[in-house]
Amino acid sequence: MPSASPYHGPGFDFSNAVRNSFLQEKGIPLPKATSTGTTIVGCIYKDGVILGADTRATEGPIVADKNCEKIHFITESIRCCGAGTAADTEFTTASISSNMELHALSTGRQPRVVTAMTMLKQYLFRHQGHIGAALVLGGVDATGPHLFTVAPHGSTDKLPYVTMGSGSLAAMAVFETGWKPNMNREEGLALVTAAISAGIFNDLGSGSNVDACVITATHTEMLRNFVKPNERVEKERKYGFRRGTTAWKTENIRSLVVSEEVTPVGGEAMDTD
Repeated sequence: MPSASPYHGPGFDFSNAVRNSFLQEKGIPLPKATSTGTTIVGCIYKDGVILGADTRATEGPIVADKNCEKIHFITESIRCCGAGTAADTEFTTASISSNMELHALSTGRQPRVVTAMTMLKQYLFRHQGHIGAALVLGGVDATGPHLFTVAPHGSTDKLPYVTMGSGSLAAMAVFETGWKPNMNREEGLALVTAAISAGIFNDLGSGSNVDACVITATHTEMLRNFVKPNERVEKERKYGFRRGTTAWKTENIRSLVVSEEVTPVGGEAMDTD
């Protein structure tokens, strides 16, 4: 068994893996990984690629953010949806976006979707699944529209429609039923919205709104909060109380504004006499 060094190099630190394997040998069970929950999808349509995602971010049983953005920028014509650990998906996609820009500047060409996919799978495989990022990568380049899934351990798939995250089974059921080749923009958006909605209403880890992103050869259209199926409605009853309902005996108001006196010394600030 390798020993943990007190001197850490740059990058990720996996010294806790040594500790965990030691504890496991002693019969102490390891803590279970926490799934953050998400529904992310993508599909090919007649003019390009449509990506979709829900907007719920969770910390175990707690909804941490009702309207987080899960469709991340890679290049102008490439986007990546992230499921899993929010910090891992954010950092990973931002890192690959930076590398793709450097690659474009180095080669003098528009980067391809397969280049981003290769960078992602090599990065995730190098860390053996310790980075909890399940990704749906989509975009349009000189060779046409492309859609990939990238699993946390680095394996990839290239398919006409894909789903990832804890709500992926519900979303895939919608795609299996409704997808067809050469759909127009309206049909593709309706199908992606239905797939994300299936995840929102059938998976506790997914919720809130539907984000969509339409990528074609000429432009990228980001549709933030495209559908809001869970808007808070106005309460049926009002719970206001008239003035004077609750009396008080004393009142003390403290001023929290600090006042100070400034005494000018000498003449003008710019006086050189």
